[in-house]
Amino acid sequence: MISKATDVDGYMAELTEERRPVMEKLRALYLRMLPGYEETIEYGMPCYKLDGVLQVSIASQKQYISFYGMGFLVEEFREELTGANLGKGCIRFTRAGKIDLGLIERMLVQVRLRPKQAL
Repeated sequence: MISKATDVDGYMAELTEERRPVMEKLRALYLRMLPGYEETIEYGMPCYKLDGVLQVSIASQKQYISFYGMGFLVEEFREELTGANLGKGCIRFTRAGKIDLGLIERMLVQVRLRPKQAL
């Protein structure tokens, strides 16, 4: 989905009834697991920044729910990422019901422990 929303509440309001529940759960998980991070809309999707540096983002796209900024964790969690399409910097799930929130939570712990630095 290409969003024109200016904030995450607006983004969530644009979602389909099928995608909204899982995206709301993911948003709540990101907010809980990433204290001190700023929630913004960038590139038409919810993004989470630390000290002004974009760390991770999530997006409801036409055929996927995508997770950006976690590519560095793919090898570490590969065996648990069943049902996901794995790219260099993106993890995509075609079925919202296949997203393991516990796994995403463990991955967010690693994001928090290893934040990206500004260039």
